[in-house]
Amino acid sequence: MEPKRQTFGHVARRIGEGKSATRYQEGTFDVQPTTNFHYKPLYEPEYWTYDPRKTRVVMEDWYKPLDPRQYYYATYNISRATMNQAVERNFTFAEERALADKMSPAARKQIETYLLPLRHLHWGANMNMTEITQRGYGTAITAPAIFSAGDHLGMAQIISRIGLLLDGQTGVSLDLAKEVWINDPAWQGIRKLTEDSFVERDWFHLFVIQTLAINGVIFDLIYKMGDAGWADAQMTIALLTEFMSDWRGDESRWSDAVIKTVAAESEANRALISQWASTCIGAAVEATRPLSAAFLGDGGAGAEMAGEATAKRARGLGLTL
Repeated sequence: MEPKRQTFGHVARRIGEGKSATRYQEGTFDVQPTTNFHYKPLYEPEYWTYDPRKTRVVMEDWYKPLDPRQYYYATYNISRATMNQAVERNFTFAEERALADKMSPAARKQIETYLLPLRHLHWGANMNMTEITQRGYGTAITAPAIFSAGDHLGMAQIISRIGLLLDGQTGVSLDLAKEVWINDPAWQGIRKLTEDSFVERDWFHLFVIQTLAINGVIFDLIYKMGDAGWADAQMTIALLTEFMSDWRGDESRWSDAVIKTVAAESEANRALISQWASTCIGAAVEATRPLSAAFLGDGGAGAEMAGEATAKRARGLGLTL
């Protein structure tokens, strides 16, 4: 029997009548409500619940910036379950061979001072991606944004597990990491940058701050360029943070595609996003320079290199920096 319809009407109107839709298309296109809201939010009465005016960038259709990974609920969870299996195998390997006990005191100190505080930065990233989810417009962006928020929460938990591996499950190392995050001079620029991002109301500006500046400069400095900083624990840390390396490549496929698509919509968008990117990447480099100097002993050169790599990546997306 020939089916009368291949997919939902609102999806067919986008992809063409008579065409079969993918699960990603059916789980993404026009899922967000656009009409018939009962009232404007009392906490922000100038906007509707879902309102494209919550960012200064303008898109004719906010369903243009699709996710090249085609993640919807099922595919996202399948992907992350596979990645998490590798995490569990790596931690089991480290525990069975007592790799934490074989670390030198210098390596343990480096990890406690320069890796474990990242759990707070990942928590801040979780807050930012959740904010983008609730203020953003269009399921094409808000759905993968909440997936990203979950990723950051998971990475904070991985770092917490590394700390518990170091201190015999007592939690002492995590308390120490919190004190480092709050008081160590090397982290104060990054902490300020994170806390300042919490009050950014333009959700796409926040998207640029988080995915370009914070992810591109700070996380890449620690996870990609920081091998030399772990003394004799390099291989152990590479093993236990493998998820972060894999996640970074996966996440940037989506975030880069979003920025590139939105910037290409108009010259006004390109100019505005370029201005945001230039400012926030520069701010991230300045905030990270003390950490780079303390962690790598390079006088801040690592932060500069991470900033240059991020700026090059931004120019590849069509931005002018």
